[in-house]
Amino acid sequence: MCAQAVDTPAPAPSPDGPIKLGNVDFSGTLRDRVYVWNWFQAPVGTSQYMYTGNYLRLSLAQQHPGWDWNAEFSVPFIFGLPNNSVDPAPQGALGLGANYYSANNNLRNMAMIFPRQLFVRFHNVGSERNKLQIGRLIFLDGGELTPKNATLATLKKDRISARLIGDFGFSDIGRSFDGVRFSSTGKTDDFTFVAATPTRGVFQPDGWGWNRAGFGYASYTRQWGTGRHSADTRVFVLEYDDWRHILKTDNRPTAVRKADTENILIETYGGHSIHAFTAAPGIFDLVAWGALQTGRWGTQQQHAYAFDLEAGFQPDILRPLKPWVRGGYTEGSGDKNPNDNTHGTFFQVLPTPRLYARFPFFNMMNTEDAFGALILRPHSTVKVSSEFHSLRLTDANDLWYSGGGAYQPWSFGYTGRSTSGRRSLANLYDVSVEFRPNRKLTLTAYLGYAQGLAAMEQIYTQGKNAQFGYLELLYRF
Repeated sequence: MCAQAVDTPAPAPSPDGPIKLGNVDFSGTLRDRVYVWNWFQAPVGTSQYMYTGNYLRLSLAQQHPGWDWNAEFSVPFIFGLPNNSVDPAPQGALGLGANYYSANNNLRNMAMIFPRQLFVRFHNVGSERNKLQIGRLIFLDGGELTPKNATLATLKKDRISARLIGDFGFSDIGRSFDGVRFSSTGKTDDFTFVAATPTRGVFQPDGWGWNRAGFGYASYTRQWGTGRHSADTRVFVLEYDDWRHILKTDNRPTAVRKADTENILIETYGGHSIHAFTAAPGIFDLVAWGALQTGRWGTQQQHAYAFDLEAGFQPDILRPLKPWVRGGYTEGSGDKNPNDNTHGTFFQVLPTPRLYARFPFFNMMNTEDAFGALILRPHSTVKVSSEFHSLRLTDANDLWYSGGGAYQPWSFGYTGRSTSGRRSLANLYDVSVEFRPNRKLTLTAYLGYAQGLAAMEQIYTQGKNAQFGYLELLYRF
């Protein structure tokens, strides 16, 4: 399970405190990665390649009585992208390196500077509970209130946060939101409202501009339970409007999709409840997340759903390894009939998909995911995580989808590939090792192997299996 920040301050201040520049706090993050891709084998194009993705983030912040401000600048620099890894449909982009290349006018090397955050935040707005944040900000749905219970805090960060709205923090550029956030937070509950438009970024290093899309989000979160049972529960509503008038990705014939230039206007209603139980043999946990969608998908009516059910156990035995065993099932609806007036594919809006797909060739759209995970913590500086995912399409008449939402005006943000009626997608096996020798430095290695099944064999005739790995250095100052 991948760690991800759950609230606004990013990059995180140095563990030893920010550097002082007069009355201004200065902090930063440097992240360097080397990626290795061996995508599913297409008839033409290069599936095997390496490149480096890096960023430097510099933050200036200042506290005042009743208000504060933050200006964070991001400098992504990416080198050695593959120049022949984009095939015609259905194979498409052969890994994320191809996405970066095609999103940037076929450049192999790129760099840019842009403001990732630029906001002012007012405290005590009518009450000590209330804060009002205006400007460019980071928001991850589900992370509005951090539990005091360590198990719940980890579950919320890794299994709830950013399922529908996120900063796409795994990419070397990311995404921000320009808008307003109001929060009313007490000791055990929180009400949050956000209205914003997503910035450009994710695969293009120019994060200055906007996309012609926006969302409104409101949630109420409450923490409850005492002693041996702690819980965190949220209900939310999300409205998303996309008026870019570009070709939508869905399972309708191309001619029909080209004729449909109407807006996407989708309402999502959902919630989560996570629980931690302490008993004699160890700590048990339960996770439930679900959402229903209505609205319009262009000229079609939107009717879709998604849910996630999980359970875990941290036994008191094997204390030196501190094992955590987890498993669950996630399902996002698919579209049964491409020729009717209903769009039944669950739309994941603007998520950070890599949190839930560590080898990011899939997401929650038209996907059934039965998974298991094992986390070992043999030392305070070391965490080993391994996951297995059995993946297939929810509906054979729909597409295999990947992506994470709008990131530039002329790209839809999701790709879809026809599997010619095959539902079995792949079995994914992976492992990661995280080593944090001190509070400033983190080293991570990841390797994933996808055993392609019938759908992959249909699309990638030269080889249905794939591998993906990276090495990462993260330094905070």
